[in-house]
Amino acid sequence: MDVKRLRCFIPVGGEAKRLKPLTHDIAKPCIRFLNRPLLEFSMATLAEQGIRNFIFGEHGYTNYTNLFDQYGEGIGFSAKYKIEPRVHIKHQPNLDDSGSADSYRLNMDYYDVRDPVLVIQGDNLFTIGLNDFIKTHEEQGAVLTIALSEVETVEEYGIAELDTDMRIKRFIEKPSADEAPSNLANAGVYLLSPEIRRIVGGEELKKVREERNRLDFGFDLIPYLVDKGFPVYGYKLNVWYDLGTPERYLKAMHEVLHGAMDIRILEEKIAPGRNIWVQGYSEESIKRREELIRKYDEKKLFIEGAALIGRHTRIGDYSHLSDSSIDNFCILGEHVTVERSAIMDAVQIGDYTRVSDSIIGRKVVVESTRESPTYIESNSVIGNAVHISRGCRLVRTRVNPGLKIPPGMSYIDKFLQTSEDIVGLFAPRKEDEVW
Repeated sequence: MDVKRLRCFIPVGGEAKRLKPLTHDIAKPCIRFLNRPLLEFSMATLAEQGIRNFIFGEHGYTNYTNLFDQYGEGIGFSAKYKIEPRVHIKHQPNLDDSGSADSYRLNMDYYDVRDPVLVIQGDNLFTIGLNDFIKTHEEQGAVLTIALSEVETVEEYGIAELDTDMRIKRFIEKPSADEAPSNLANAGVYLLSPEIRRIVGGEELKKVREERNRLDFGFDLIPYLVDKGFPVYGYKLNVWYDLGTPERYLKAMHEVLHGAMDIRILEEKIAPGRNIWVQGYSEESIKRREELIRKYDEKKLFIEGAALIGRHTRIGDYSHLSDSSIDNFCILGEHVTVERSAIMDAVQIGDYTRVSDSIIGRKVVVESTRESPTYIESNSVIGNAVHISRGCRLVRTRVNPGLKIPPGMSYIDKFLQTSEDIVGLFAPRKEDEVW
């Protein structure tokens, strides 16, 4: 099988509730990650190995509009990553599906796909050698090959029970460590033989779909294939990240910054032997890049561990970065500290702000002064276009997009979803209180 024959199908139908508020107003695959939409990492990995045809199985207004507006037919993506001949992207026809496998059925029928299909997820990062994946699939005579990844916490995943030849006997959902037959989790990357199209469209699975009002890969199709004795095999991935929660997002960011994957940064590192990048392509952004490098060399900007700083970003004197990503067009004041955190694009952060182990969404404004500093800590997640006034402290707190938090508020373990939550839950900070 030639890689060029493969179609890549990406089901995008979920609400991504565990990632809210990041996904409150944007499709999960379009979330910013290391200064670009998350989905582009996987698509670039596959396109560079020869895949030229992608199908987005979008369900719901947000998923469809975000992905269609971001990627269209694939022309811009191809130019950005210098893919020739260019990538072609198709989108789900205007039909509702009842799950990821049903979305596959609808799209394969509509576009009359008769080739093998690679399925990936929109919230995962992985590296894979497609030629070896295909070769293994063919040698085993599989109708379906499932990529598996070693995980530390089996309790959070569907864990594969395997024969000695990697044939899958079943998946056990979220077993205890003592009950788990392995530590290999379903990574959501599947290689489907053309026969799967016929099976999914058959009467038995039609009945399953009608009875359950659902046809999902993990819950329905894979168990059906295994129970019916179809050859379903596993394939071990060496690098895989599930970014389904803010904690996993930050863990993946940290490890990728430190070299777990190629993040495709064209610029040279600014210090020998250290993963520190400052981006700049245009004449104007290169000036900003040179300014930051000068500050770093003059010890007016302190960077520990690894860091990625985007284009047109400005950082005030005596600020500290550690194992973090700062996206494009951000403005950070003086004496700002950002540790193990992701700052998305067009964010403004005032002097003496401290951000640690948290995610700050796009176009957020954080006010802070030396006298009334603001702290955002411990897996807090701030939605897009939030305005945080000076002197606030947020600990393990999530804030929905567009909200404004008045001065001196303090929240611990809260999810601020509406303005009423802000008024009803706050504990005012005393101006002289030391945190």
